[in-house]
Amino acid sequence: MSDATLEENMSETINEAVDDTVDAAHKAQVVVITGASAGIGRATAIRFAQDGAKIALLARGRAGLEGAKRDVEAAGGQALIIPTDVSDAEAVEAAAQRVEDELGPIDVWINSAMCSVFSPVKEMTPEEYRRVTEVTYLGYVYGTLAALKRMLPRDRGAIVQVGSALAYRGIPLQSAYCGAKHAIQGFCDSLRTELMHDKSNVHLTMVQLSAFNTPQFEWVQSRLPGRAQPVPPIYQPEIAAEGIHWAALHERRELIIGFPSVRAIIGNKIVPEFADWVLSRMGYKSQQTSEPEDPQRPHNLWQPVDDERDFGTHGRFDEQSRTVSPQLFGTTHRRLLTLIGAGLAAAGLVSLLGKRNDS
Repeated sequence: MSDATLEENMSETINEAVDDTVDAAHKAQVVVITGASAGIGRATAIRFAQDGAKIALLARGRAGLEGAKRDVEAAGGQALIIPTDVSDAEAVEAAAQRVEDELGPIDVWINSAMCSVFSPVKEMTPEEYRRVTEVTYLGYVYGTLAALKRMLPRDRGAIVQVGSALAYRGIPLQSAYCGAKHAIQGFCDSLRTELMHDKSNVHLTMVQLSAFNTPQFEWVQSRLPGRAQPVPPIYQPEIAAEGIHWAALHERRELIIGFPSVRAIIGNKIVPEFADWVLSRMGYKSQQTSEPEDPQRPHNLWQPVDDERDFGTHGRFDEQSRTVSPQLFGTTHRRLLTLIGAGLAAAGLVSLLGKRNDS
């Protein structure tokens, strides 16, 4: 086989691998996204809109939802706004029915809504734990139940749970949020095995995120002396959106986005005591800036803060945020990278044999 023939075959195989990904992007026609008014939920809506999808936007804040709708329509999609507090199971069910009545059968349901409190455990209240749990954990359960009610009879569809490395590794000052993410992970394990037992074609996946530049740090309730920040390194929301979009269209059990999450999850499995030690010394400082927090600023634990102001997709950390993730590219292009590696190895072997024959 000549070098030219080998290169031509490699090119055709690589193009087939890329084409498979492109074709898959058009399978999701109707998508529901909770927490869609800002941050990662909104970035994900924009990503699906680029496929021309019909997208139901669920969140509490009216201005944020209107802004998300404009973004979706500008990107080529169709948007349906449904103001919803995901801690209300009846409201979530009603939203799901409205989506099917107005947009059609739901292909993808993405749970992304969340709230949190930055605070030491000793200063937390029972009401705060209850609220974070109701939104960040039970909101996912209610969304999943609404999706399953419609997907199981049709024996198709995808449910994506937007998680975090904190589903495996709790950190200081975010106990309520970490507890909720741990709960989602356990819930998914149980549901996944039930779907497997029933031989269901409904796909369930959980996407574990690193730290992202979203507006949540502008509105999260906080008792920290400094302004809250994501733990560096920080990534832009579009990276998460790309991963969530991919996870919805490919049958991967779990997708980790960003090397920090890979490091945290694997490291905690191997040396959890060392992780405890590091976080006890660095976990406080890394979650806040040197700027003093305003204890009187509005927060969104009980009421939305984006009813009159649209916070958009990005937070205030654009200058520090990364716009690419080689780790995400690698994990979503395993086949392609394997083919390239095999092709390069074969090319090297052909070249070596050719030199021997010449000699």
